[in-house]
Amino acid sequence: MSKKSRKKSSKTPSGRPTAKKTPLKTRAATQTKSAKTQRTPASKSTGTIAKTASHGAASKQLNSSKSAAAPATAAKAALAEGRKAPAFRLPRDGGGVVALSDYAGQKLVMFFYPRADTPGCTREAIDFTRLAGAFAAAGTAVLGISADPLKAQDKFRDKHGLGVPLISDEKHEMLEAYGAWGEKSMYGKTFLGILRTTILLGADGKVAKVWRNVRVDGHADEVLEAARSL
Repeated sequence: MSKKSRKKSSKTPSGRPTAKKTPLKTRAATQTKSAKTQRTPASKSTGTIAKTASHGAASKQLNSSKSAAAPATAAKAALAEGRKAPAFRLPRDGGGVVALSDYAGQKLVMFFYPRADTPGCTREAIDFTRLAGAFAAAGTAVLGISADPLKAQDKFRDKHGLGVPLISDEKHEMLEAYGAWGEKSMYGKTFLGILRTTILLGADGKVAKVWRNVRVDGHADEVLEAARSL
């Protein structure tokens, strides 16, 4: 066969040159590389978003816990036995004013109650009134404190014949200073409110004893015994 005949036979019937075939290995490698290039940014982006969202949620929860716990921690630290009692000056039932300095040189009991004229608070106030003479004989004054307005304190006193001064701390300044204001829970919900607490101060003005999460029954008698022992 002549050279001219061989050149003609290399063409397709239509006269166009036959396209060269790409080796299978080369095509497979090219497809794999292309797939990786497309997947990588999406995978990296999803992981980054998930990590950022998780970090944000954790930070929010942590900050919330810190802000809720900080006031209670500070108050408890200030109320350690042997520490000087925080000063206060607040209105009382009947229109007078009560200050810590009024009780200089004598022992003082302060019972903090959640709300005037509620069952537990009423029993507690009546018990301290019943023992008022015994406390006086032991050289100890008694004060009741809540966040109720003065009108509510006056009504509470008159309705139950209470014989101890009732202080109104509507701004929670004394409640917070003495650790009687903090987080509470009821029916699965948490909120800030008055924690039933009693503080006994010695004649030197220092904290002698602290009762937290008080159970009303028999409490006033227990406090009286502690005051007598000072």
